[in-house]
Amino acid sequence: MSLYRDVGVVLRVGKLGEADRIVTLLTRRYGKVRAVAKGVRRTGSRFGARLEPFAHVDVQLHTGRTLDVITQVQTLDAFGMGIVGDYRRYTTACAALETVDRIVAEEREPVLRVYLLTVGALRAFSGRDRDPSLVLDSFVLRAMAFAGWSPALGECARCGLAGPHPAFSVAAGGTICAECRPTGAVRPAATTIRLLNALLNGEWAVAEDSGEAVRGEASGLVAAHLQWHLEHRLRSLPLVERHAAADPEVREHESPNPVPELIRQRASGVEDPVERDTPTEATQSAQPGSAQPGSAQPDSVTGSGDS
Repeated sequence: MSLYRDVGVVLRVGKLGEADRIVTLLTRRYGKVRAVAKGVRRTGSRFGARLEPFAHVDVQLHTGRTLDVITQVQTLDAFGMGIVGDYRRYTTACAALETVDRIVAEEREPVLRVYLLTVGALRAFSGRDRDPSLVLDSFVLRAMAFAGWSPALGECARCGLAGPHPAFSVAAGGTICAECRPTGAVRPAATTIRLLNALLNGEWAVAEDSGEAVRGEASGLVAAHLQWHLEHRLRSLPLVERHAAADPEVREHESPNPVPELIRQRASGVEDPVERDTPTEATQSAQPGSAQPGSAQPDSVTGSGDS
């Protein structure tokens, strides 16, 4: 067995046997890594408390046949201290980590941009300078850009005609011109599309100047777009407190799910895209790729990245 060292973020943990844990890390050099932390559930464990979700750590591992083994851990940033005591920050940060875990499907594939993006997001969640809902939506939009799922916001998603366009369809891939508009497309406010652009490009002055109704409508579109491409509901999203939706008609149809029901159904063009048990032809054709050419999103939600 060979030793190696890396820095990473703890995405999730799970029980293994009576005393061990399986820890999923997003590391700087090796991408997503699953490893065993032996004995960490016992009282008096040397580093059990350091291997909790949101922790940014320096780890040493042994290479194993199936799972690597964590042998040393040093805390770099205890982001959880500024997150777990605040419900909104905790739930939005959980949704961000679950998004990363789903988007980065392959293990041991370097994803430096996503790692830097995740560290920047956790730093923003643990601070008090940004609205956590805006941080989450910005993070999700940039993570989707990495996967090749970024919504078309400045042109028609089908024909490429330069916008702005008034309609938005998740199934089509973003804003849609009048000629290409499918049944069920929604008509978000122009300020909502501007907010999505600002969140994607890190224009925080524009984003923070938006009203709650616009933020709520943008959040619904971001969540619907993400879950359409993932083909599964994120378990953490229903716990996230979102802003009120812009459309009074949407508010009348609100449910405990953070994605407003009317926005989600209209935007996708199907009855309920996040409840699908089997992929449709549209989702079967969506495969993760690289960010769109010409897009220049910072590697950190706050624009600073990892030092």
